[in-house]
Formats: sequence, structure tokens, C-alpha cells
Amino acid sequence: MAARKPAPSKIIESTGLGIKFRANRQRPFKARARETFTSAGRAAKRERGPEEFWALRDVSFSIAPGEAVGLVGANGHGKSTLLKLIAGVMIPDEGVIKTRGQVAPMIEVTGGFVGDLTVRDNIWLAAGLKGLTKKQIARRFDEIVEWAEIGHRLDTPLRHLSSGMKAKVGFSVITTIDRPIVLVDEVLSVGDRAFRQKCFDRMEDLRRSGKTIVLVSHSEQQIERFCQRGLYLQHGRLIDDGPVEDVLQHYMDDVDRAVGEKAEEEREAMARRARRAARRARRDAEDGGLSSTVPTQATSKPAAKPAAKPAARPSLSDLDDEPAPPPRVEPGRSES
Repeated sequence: MAARKPAPSKIIESTGLGIKFRANRQRPFKARARETFTSAGRAAKRERGPEEFWALRDVSFSIAPGEAVGLVGANGHGKSTLLKLIAGVMIPDEGVIKTRGQVAPMIEVTGGFVGDLTVRDNIWLAAGLKGLTKKQIARRFDEIVEWAEIGHRLDTPLRHLSSGMKAKVGFSVITTIDRPIVLVDEVLSVGDRAFRQKCFDRMEDLRRSGKTIVLVSHSEQQIERFCQRGLYLQHGRLIDDGPVEDVLQHYMDDVDRAVGEKAEEEREAMARRARRAARRARRDAEDGGLSSTVPTQATSKPAAKPAAKPAARPSLSDLDDEPAPPPRVEPGRSES
């Protein structure tokens, strides 16, 4: 009787893992030749900076079977990239990543779906792409439909479903696959409240069944609920690895510190803008006062003479004060 092989002590193992991406698209041949053979082109290339950046660099860790690990860190710091490297979707540029067992990736739950096909056809298609045979799909089809609550829409084109219903179908297909390693990337944050609760219950079932879980989430409550260990990624490097409570506290302290520094920088910038505005207003006021008190010769004009007022019409009282005219004398008469 053949001896049973011992269970592996590490189901996921990473050593010096690194991957880099291009910062921009491929440049035309003439531009690359000019940057290679001319001094002006080389100077422009130096000013533009590096064309590649490391999404992950020198990341080393190992995960035991049945362990639940949460990846924490800010957006763009390499969490989803690390999941894709574990799933084998990407090839590292340096280092090694080893998985001893098949992987069920819940990175993009609707990946592989075709909108023009019916829900029934998409279930067969997605399950087949995940590696299930026709017999396995037929055996698990009713379970997938029942969990997704999609029986009344099996013959409906997928494009007519809401995004939440599509995510429910995709999550049901992936979690039905019996794989020892489960990768979850922000899947538990989609859908309505009832759907999220069903996802939580399914995750609890996977954890109790001894699956190895690697979870990416920006919800501290979800990380603490499902994980016992945390990995903290910052700018593509692993800076903390330990109990999930300690790692989350480290991450939150860094977030609070960064928020405080940014708020202080914004206050200083507002104060500088206010001082510049005050100096500008004071300078404008001084320039305006100087121009009003010291007129230039070119702009000064002689004062205009006041217009003559029209003669006032005499009143009756003024007429009474004038002397009476002499009496009229008729001809042939003399004064007596």
C-alpha cells in the first residue's frame, strides 16, 4: 500500500516577487530613434522620467493551508496585482510565486460572460472556463441557479440583467467550484443587503470547510470577520505581516497621519493664498490713492467757468418801488 503524501506546509509561497508596468504606450520608432541617437532626444527622455514603474517589488510571504489572510493598503498599491499573480493571470518580472493546489479566483466575478447569451448559456460558459467538465457542470447546475435565485431568468439574455444580478450569478458559479484556494477581490461589497449577507454566509462556509482564503477589501469589518492574519502593502512593498488586528491598526495609523498631513498642507496653501490676496489688495489701494491725489500734467485740465445764471424776473414789489412816470400834457394847455 502506497504511503499517503504529507500535506504541504505552505500552500502559497512568494519569494522576492516583483512585477513592473509601462507608464505610457509604445512610442513611435522615429521618436525612440531620436531619443537614442541625438543629444536633444536623450535630454528630453531624461526630463520625461522613467517609462516603467514597479507595481510590486521584493514581496515575500507564505500562507499555510486553511489560513485566511487579508490584504490591506490604499488604492493602487498592488493588492489586486498580487491576487492576479497568485491566480497565474500575470507572470512576475522577478521572484517566484508558487501555489500548491487549484485556485478559484473571485477577482472579476462577471469575467467571461457574454451579454448576448442567455443566463443558462453563460453559466455553462463561465463554469467551463473555470475548468469544470460537462458532467461537473450538469451536477452543480441546479445548485448554482438556486443560490443565485435566477431560475425565472434562465432564458433571458444576460445584458437585460442588472449589475447586481450578474454579480450574483458570477459569485454563485465561482463559489460552487471546489478549489482549495479562494481569492476574493472586493466582491463582498457589491449588490444589495440581502446579497451581501448571502455572500458572508458562503464565505463562512468556505472558511469552515478548510479553504485557504486571500481577501482584498477596504472594509475593516470584513477583514476582521473572515481573516486571522493581515498583509499590509504600501507602494508595492510588503511593510507589515502579522495578526490582522495589529496590521489594521498600523494601516489606520498611516491613513490618519496622511490625512492630517494633507489637511495641514491645504491650510498652509489657503493661508498663502490669503496673504497674496491681501498684499494685492493693499497694493491696488495704494496705487489708486496715489493717482487720485497727484494728477499728471498730461491729464490735468483748466477748471471750467461756471455758467452765467439767467436774470431773475422782477417781482411786483420791485415794480412798486420804481418812480412813477411824468404826467402826460395835452397840446394847447398849459400847466396851472
